[in-house]
Amino acid sequence: MKALVYTSPNEMIFRDEPQPAASAGEVLIRVDAVGICGSDMHAYHGRDPRRVPPLILGHELAGEILAGPGSGRRVTVNPLITCGHCEFCVQGRNNLCSNRTMIGMTRAGGFAQFVTTAASSVIELPTGMPARVAALTEPAATAVHAVNKAAAALTRPIAECEVLILGGGAIGLLSALLVRSYGCRRVQLGEPNALRRASAQKSAGCRTYDPTSASAPGQNSIDLVIDAVGSEATRKTALVAVKPGGVVMHVGLASGASEIDMRKLTLAEITLLGVYTYTTADLRAAVVALHEGAFGELSWVEERALADGAQAFHDLDQGRAAAAKIVLRP
Repeated sequence: MKALVYTSPNEMIFRDEPQPAASAGEVLIRVDAVGICGSDMHAYHGRDPRRVPPLILGHELAGEILAGPGSGRRVTVNPLITCGHCEFCVQGRNNLCSNRTMIGMTRAGGFAQFVTTAASSVIELPTGMPARVAALTEPAATAVHAVNKAAAALTRPIAECEVLILGGGAIGLLSALLVRSYGCRRVQLGEPNALRRASAQKSAGCRTYDPTSASAPGQNSIDLVIDAVGSEATRKTALVAVKPGGVVMHVGLASGASEIDMRKLTLAEITLLGVYTYTTADLRAAVVALHEGAFGELSWVEERALADGAQAFHDLDQGRAAAAKIVLRP
């Protein structure tokens, strides 16, 4: 089969790879569409020690089961393969599974014509759902998980709140679209890439600003800050912007530990939350939301051939892509 393989930092090669075969309890999926995730970019830059080259990356996919249980069904997948019996799995919080593995990280992923995964990880798609839309399930589920957790911590309904989103990539833009669908009309988004700022303003109706040349709007005035970047700078920005009693939702993983304003966190009773990925329930909810149009018409998604995937990674690296999400088609 043909696959796009991460071979070394800043290098992706489109080449022949052995076609996988489904083992007991697994399915073989023909990949119809697969998205490039921010974590794939971290691996591409050599910044993710969990993803060791040579490796087929990619975990945001949609396709058809060719072999194994449910053959013939069109599906997306939970890229986390969980054990089903640890304390977190039995609580329905399988994103925290103590024994999880992941396609595109600990095993071959979806930047290929075919991929295998656990039969328990597939999620059936509604009839007629386009593959390019279904491939957004994983990042949309991340937004669903984060926004719903944040909404539960707010003292007022999210529709009444002022929301600031840091980062205009897929998670940031999908979060903006989701809070808008929940009735929120005061949404601001910070993004250094001018192309992405324009896309967010057009697609989600956000007020946008460039954090490299302007300060975050409204010190001590934001009810909910969603940090979809997760850098030292964005963490600092989030704590400056959030109002007393407000919520900071930390989603991004751009960098590790850094100082934050613990004095403000304490004296102003700020709720600081971190979230990791999504649960199976979030993925199912994301499929429904995407299919019913809660995230809009998704014209900002760009499609390219898998054979052109190396160039797509390069364009994203150089900031030449306006799209918050590039979906590759094998």
